[in-house]
Amino acid sequence: MTKEKINNNFSDLEKDILQEIMNIAFGKASADLAELIDIYVLLSVPDIKIIGMGSLPDYIKNTISAYKEVSIVDQKFWGDFNGSGILLFQNSAGRDLITILEDRSYKNFEINSLVTLEKEIFLEIGNILIGACVGKIAELLNTFVTYSPPLVFDENSDGYGSFPQSFDPFQTAIIMKTIFKFKQKNIDGLLLIITNQESIGWLQKNLHRFLDSYQ
Repeated sequence: MTKEKINNNFSDLEKDILQEIMNIAFGKASADLAELIDIYVLLSVPDIKIIGMGSLPDYIKNTISAYKEVSIVDQKFWGDFNGSGILLFQNSAGRDLITILEDRSYKNFEINSLVTLEKEIFLEIGNILIGACVGKIAELLNTFVTYSPPLVFDENSDGYGSFPQSFDPFQTAIIMKTIFKFKQKNIDGLLLIITNQESIGWLQKNLHRFLDSYQ
């Protein structure tokens, strides 16, 4: 078996700089969500890990093990800084979010309409959170990114089965994880920003440029 490749040259200082940038980016994402759809979200201090891409499926599986059922929003981004933004919700969160956004009980909806509406809400929130967070990181590091349309799927869909195969097991992943909670309701989930090995050298150089600009 070929051993997966892991780049361990990311220093503690670089992790600290990245964590500070992520704090700024998460603040931007929270503000955008509140402004656009009047939902206030609280984001934890980001946790940064470096792992081999081949370990990513197990990492995600272990991360969501506390959830009975999960829905995933996946949005790719491209540029000097490229990778995936992944939003993880418990499936039941969709109905709670409907009551916040629609100001009425989900029981008023037909089941087919309900499933469609839940997916649309997951996509909307995922698009805002991922876009604002990744966009702010890119802005702070003096670059820009483009996005693919976000996708949403759950553990019973075809997309979930192919999801782990979308990552190259012979590359390194930098995972930036935060836990988010909505103030209006007891809803929580996870936001992962995953960048791949192609961006690591660029990221290290520009993190130091960011630090130098404040010294």
